[in-house]
Amino acid sequence: MAQDSQDQHVPAAQDERAQRRERRRQLIESGIDPYPIESSVKAHAAELEERYADLQDGEDSPDISTVAGRIRALRRQGKMAFIVIEDVTGQLQLFCRINDLGEENFGLVSQLDLGDIVEATGPVVRTRRGQLSVAPTELRLLTKALRPLPEKFHGLTDKEVRYRQRYVDLIMNPEVKQSFVMRSKLISAMRHYMEEQGYLEVETPILQETLGGANARPFTTHFNALDQDCYLRIATELHLKRLIVGGMERVFELGRQFRNEGMDLTHNPEFTSMEAYCAYSDLEGMKQLTEGLFQACAQVVGKGDTVEYQGKTVNLASPWRSAPMSELVSECVGQEVNLDTPVEELRAVLDKYELEWAESWGAGKLIFELYDELVEKTIVDPTFVCDYPVEVSPLAKRKSDDDRLTDRFELVICGHEYANAFSELNDPVDQESRFADQVAAKAAGDDEAMEYDYDYIRALEYGMPPTGGIGYGIDRMIMLFCDEGSIRDVLLFPHMRPESRN
Repeated sequence: MAQDSQDQHVPAAQDERAQRRERRRQLIESGIDPYPIESSVKAHAAELEERYADLQDGEDSPDISTVAGRIRALRRQGKMAFIVIEDVTGQLQLFCRINDLGEENFGLVSQLDLGDIVEATGPVVRTRRGQLSVAPTELRLLTKALRPLPEKFHGLTDKEVRYRQRYVDLIMNPEVKQSFVMRSKLISAMRHYMEEQGYLEVETPILQETLGGANARPFTTHFNALDQDCYLRIATELHLKRLIVGGMERVFELGRQFRNEGMDLTHNPEFTSMEAYCAYSDLEGMKQLTEGLFQACAQVVGKGDTVEYQGKTVNLASPWRSAPMSELVSECVGQEVNLDTPVEELRAVLDKYELEWAESWGAGKLIFELYDELVEKTIVDPTFVCDYPVEVSPLAKRKSDDDRLTDRFELVICGHEYANAFSELNDPVDQESRFADQVAAKAAGDDEAMEYDYDYIRALEYGMPPTGGIGYGIDRMIMLFCDEGSIRDVLLFPHMRPESRN
């Protein structure tokens, strides 16, 4: 298991760190600040490569440039030195000559190490071997690195070390940065798309008094000034719907949520979601919004109507399939099941697939269990899974033609949920009843049940128009469009177990 060099060879690494600290001391004693305040970068590597693409081998440009970057390679050769620096755009060579720098400035080269950050000012030249370079007339140390980078050929490959030391991962594995550059572009595109659809971006509290908006175990904290226990939010739903009551017809929020739950390939306790609510809309409006959003993201990554995800080809072209949950379960188990199927028959189907069930479960919960355990993982192309039983949808509006079902869908792609949408419940009396059920569930030991939100009921009593609402798992969307199999690969700093320090 390859780790960084200081972990593999502790004595050698400690010795090198000691040597670097000694060089730092010597620099300070000689009057050189190894961490100066000012720098004056005027150009980047990629910009110079483009600007001087026509510069001939052995030719010098009269133009003076100032560049800076981290030293990735260093070779001394008598009165010359070749230093490869890396900036945010790529790598560039510094062709250092004692005649250009002078003896005193050239002497700095002997004090440099891989990983140091330097600034160089001089003309742009192309060496006889065709390497575009800056030939410094001035060389400055901007940052002395006291810890060596992982050794060159094995690099930083252990994923636990990479996630924990993302700063080293970004230095040693440039392709990693591209996923996060793409993440930034995708989130920007999402915001732009939502604004084009007439949605207003808003911000709601992260620190909340009442637990609501989803079924999840929260992180709790205490606000000393008011001697008040609070939660880190698990969802933005209830605050956003208060804004719909207040007349803000289209709102969305893109931000962090916190759920005190387990970690796996698609879950991190701190994650990013986007919730959106549209007055006078419904589930069909949310479907149209969603297809457009995913297709806009696909354009950003240049994938057209298809994306490749973990070896599977996903077709994003409209229209996407919409199917009731019971229909999908029926297809999977080879017999028709629905809410009118006797409970005994549904239990027998679960027994057949060796799935557990509880005596208290009705037909809706049993069907949901079959879907959750058997069906979801088989879905590849985007599918709106509709008609969720009311038992598993405490905030969704009941369907007008069957009050045992809710007007809800989840978007499933490649076996994972990407979005959850509702025709929002706006009947305060029905909402009161469902909150009461949640309170009873919490009292019975359900740590994920919601609390009774009196202020939200009060808001609904003022009247909320018919509203469509949806929540998107942004990290999972980034995984899809960047073809990453783990949520940790799209989070710069995923949550980790405490580091062992020997």
